[in-house]
Amino acid sequence: MRIAFPVHDHRGLDEEIFEHFGHAPAFLLVDVQGNTVRSHETVENPHSGEHGPGVVPSFLAKQGVDVLICRGMGVRARLFFRQLGIEVITGAGGKVREVLKAYLSGELTSLPYEPREKWHHHEPRTF
Repeated sequence: MRIAFPVHDHRGLDEEIFEHFGHAPAFLLVDVQGNTVRSHETVENPHSGEHGPGVVPSFLAKQGVDVLICRGMGVRARLFFRQLGIEVITGAGGKVREVLKAYLSGELTSLPYEPREKWHHHEPRTF
């Protein structure tokens, strides 16, 4: 299974989850088998600036993603992911390592999340 996390940098499992998934500078892709991390890599998000509806979900589908774990997401984006067969879990924040551990142990549930502010093409930041 391949799990994607929107991230700002290239710190691997110690990276913080980026607030605005579609505008994240990169995605950490984690390959797991059972409860074991087999590998992980960070790929740049070529659509971190302006992009049309469905572009980022399609990009992640081409990367072989099965699950996206993020903070928040609009209804339209959720529909695109659902059509592509990618499970979405929202309301997750903090370091990827801890969030991944919670997901693999069955403790992570999808929760609603409201962003701190609307995305207005400002410099990316971590939370």
